[in-house]
Order: sequence, then structure tokens, then C-alpha cells
Amino acid sequence: MPEGPSIVILKEQVASFTGKKIISATGNAKIDIQRLENKKILAFKTWGKHFLICFDTFTIRIHLLLFGTYRINEKKDALIRLGLTFKDGEINFYTCSVKILEGKLNDYYDWSADVMNDHWDPEKAKVKLKEFPDKMICDILLEQDIFSGVGNIIKNEVLYRVRVHPETLTGNIPLSKIDEIIAEAQNYSFEFLDWKKKNVLKKHWLAHGKKTCLRCNLPLIKEYTGFKKRRSFFCENCQIHY
Repeated sequence: MPEGPSIVILKEQVASFTGKKIISATGNAKIDIQRLENKKILAFKTWGKHFLICFDTFTIRIHLLLFGTYRINEKKDALIRLGLTFKDGEINFYTCSVKILEGKLNDYYDWSADVMNDHWDPEKAKVKLKEFPDKMICDILLEQDIFSGVGNIIKNEVLYRVRVHPETLTGNIPLSKIDEIIAEAQNYSFEFLDWKKKNVLKKHWLAHGKKTCLRCNLPLIKEYTGFKKRRSFFCENCQIHY
């Protein structure tokens, strides 16, 4: 599943279509696709893992889910979920969720929860964390209402950097360490963005997909942790289970 930084890259890649009129719309998405024809795109936005195509009175929300893909100015040999054709190009989405959000976009999204948004509010995230003292931090970091855009890779890398065991209950983590986690969630997301653009992301992984702890030279543990049962890579020696 693409994480927030990858969706920001998509937004940047299609920026040239801002202000352009859709000549035709196709695909098997369960929306009124014909409604998009002859409509001008006002803006492209992101909220975490959501890609947003903004029109005058509504917005198309695209979630790439686990296996979603897209092509710009080309097609792939697969059924198109949503295809937008312009006078000078096209955007095609595959194996994704497509929905229409009616009315004002601000009625749907809390921009302060998006770690890559200019309105990201770390203090608000801290307040929300206090509401879930009995949940594991590996689950909380994946809560999109608190850390919108953070996915499993970012979760693993953040917890390794700050030396916190993924199965630690949030309420047991010292406040100073909570501050580190919140700050690193944003910091690593922007590093992820930079490395992804340069096609060197995997070279910078310290824990995700790795077998040995770089600090302790001990085997990293790979387990499906938390209520969400997502893959965690961690060191039992240097990542503290508070």
C-alpha cells in the first residue's frame, strides 16, 4: 500500500493537468463517470494516502489500496478503474477505490492530522495519543486520524530510530519519547519522499525488511504485531519495551 510520500509524488507528477478540462472519462469505477467530462480540474491535493482531484462542487477521492497503480500519458494492460483524458495527455488509475465527495473538502478532512501537510499539528497528535493508553504504539502509528500518511514502512523505521519496541502500550511510553515518535513520524516521511524521488528508498532502510540490527549486530525480530497484525521488524535488545 503506497504511503503518504508516494501520494505526494503522484500529486507532483500530475500537477501540469491543473486547470485543464477533462475531454473524456472512462473506467469501471462505481461513480457517475460521465459527470467528469468537460469539467475543469481546480487542484490536486493529498491527505495521507488519499489522492484528491478537486472540482468546483465535488472532489474525486482515490485510494490505491494494496495493489493500486496509475499511469500518466500511457496505459497498462489491465482494466481501467478511472481514466481521464485531456487535450494534451491522460491519467489512468487501476485497482483502486474511487469515490465522489460532495461539497467542501474541508468538511471531510482534518488537515492537521496529515504529517506532510503544512497544517500538521504535533501537539494535537499528542493529545489524541493520550486517548489510547492501552493500545500498542505499532497500531497507533498506523491510525490515519492521528498520523495520516504513515504506513508500515514508516512505522518500522520510526520505532527503530527512537528505540521503542512496537508492542509497547502507548500509555507506558515516557512523554519525552512520545515527542520523539511524533517528530520522527514527520521527519522520516519527508526523508522517505526525498529518497523515493531519487529511487534510493530501500538503501536507507534501517529495520524494515532487514535481518540484522545495525546497532547491536543481533538478529532483528520479524513478527505480525498489534491488533492490526502488520509486519514489524525490531530489535529486542535496543528497542525498549516500556
